[in-house]
Amino acid sequence: MESYLNTPIKEIISKFPKVGEILEAYEIGCVPCAVGSCLLKDIIQVHNLSEEEEKEVMVRIAKVVYPDRVIPIPKVQRKARIRSKEIKYSPPTKKLVDEHVLIKRWIALIPQLLERLDVDSPEDREILFNGIDFIRSYADKFHHAKEEDILFKYFDESLDIVKAMLEDHTKGRGHVKALAEALDKRDRKGIIEHLNAYRELLTEHIKKEDEILYPWMDRNLSVTQVGELFSKFSEVDEVSGNGITERCRTFVIEVEEKLEKPKKEVRS
Repeated sequence: MESYLNTPIKEIISKFPKVGEILEAYEIGCVPCAVGSCLLKDIIQVHNLSEEEEKEVMVRIAKVVYPDRVIPIPKVQRKARIRSKEIKYSPPTKKLVDEHVLIKRWIALIPQLLERLDVDSPEDREILFNGIDFIRSYADKFHHAKEEDILFKYFDESLDIVKAMLEDHTKGRGHVKALAEALDKRDRKGIIEHLNAYRELLTEHIKKEDEILYPWMDRNLSVTQVGELFSKFSEVDEVSGNGITERCRTFVIEVEEKLEKPKKEVRS
């Protein structure tokens, strides 16, 4: 079993598809992951399963890999364990989690916006133009830049968990570029396709960061590094964050009110 702990998870799932189902039962999404070269031991450590869950997973995987015999189950070494499911973030990662809240407010509006979308309406086109600006200014140049230029530099960027996040950022930029082109052409189908794709990508991306990436990074940062990160994030906030945040928050509030207004008129 030790040899499989040091085997890329995609190789294991390819050989034993049932392993993917076992991991999914513990909310470990290796099957749809586009990278997938994480070692099995890394999967266990990154998701920081409890001792009981770790044993359950390893026993179930062992039964799939070695169906005809019982073998000893090795323990995965790690720096720390979380005794509770409650996630407590360090001050710098809490800043990132809080920024996710505004991004989630915007992407939550997308289905309703697309349902009533009129590509020839100046009002709807303005909302989409400002929505693209929100993504590029706040979600990407402000929020993602903090991750790429600061946070990720404290880790080995060849690690699959980091590579997967960077790949999501790249895919997101591709959808936004295509969205802008579709809007310029008044291509309703293209707008719907790429804005929905961006929403789905970011929804899952934020979930992975909030529930897996940030807690894992917090467990591997020293007290000194946490202080450095908080100082660097605060400097970015002071230099450019306040203006961008307020402008983008105002945009989200205005769209929320515009989309809610017809409902209020119906009730009255």
